[in-house]
Amino acid sequence: MQDQHAELDWRSGDVPVSTRFDDPYFSLENGLEETRHVFLAGNGLPDRFADGFQVAELGFGTGLNFLTTLKAFRDQGVPGKLCFTSFEAYPMAKDDLLRAVRVFPDLPVEVFEEGADQPLLTPGIHGPDFDLQLIIGDARQTLQAWDGQADAWYLDGFSPAKNPELWGADLMAAVGAHTVPGGTVATYTAAGFVRRGLAEAGFDVTRQPGYGRKRHMTTARKPDA
Repeated sequence: MQDQHAELDWRSGDVPVSTRFDDPYFSLENGLEETRHVFLAGNGLPDRFADGFQVAELGFGTGLNFLTTLKAFRDQGVPGKLCFTSFEAYPMAKDDLLRAVRVFPDLPVEVFEEGADQPLLTPGIHGPDFDLQLIIGDARQTLQAWDGQADAWYLDGFSPAKNPELWGADLMAAVGAHTVPGGTVATYTAAGFVRRGLAEAGFDVTRQPGYGRKRHMTTARKPDA
């Protein structure tokens, strides 16, 4: 697993598509607006940001979600640091990652450009206002070993129909165990088994309007202690 990397094709010029899962890394319509709608708004962000706010993510992909979150954190003028931890089984080569996100000129892509001699963005990067940790491997094992607790989760694996391993009930239970009371989850999918898994993990689950052609998405909240 540690030696496995993303295998890509490209559509519409600079939209990466996983050949392993036959699924694009972000919306062919507008990946940036999809991220803002699903993951930021779905988690009540940026209004909840505070120093040390911990975002955790299943599926780092191109890093678009991280860059969008960091921009929102900065635009909000929050003092301190954003903490962002992402679990990724198939990391993308840095050249491919940069090709994908450079189409979004308003994002702080420059944070990915340092360390040009490193072919992968692992194990992470750190800046004056952020800590990005990228944990490589099968999330069904690596999440169990993580000692963090998330304020907000982004569930952004490939389609549940094509990558069911990243959406199973056991993994949703691990997500619940690594979420603070009052913490939230957002995902683009409204698949019934995903929603049931989150409910069984202790979340209050809500179906919300989706982005673009997707009629529905899912948000969830862990009850306060």
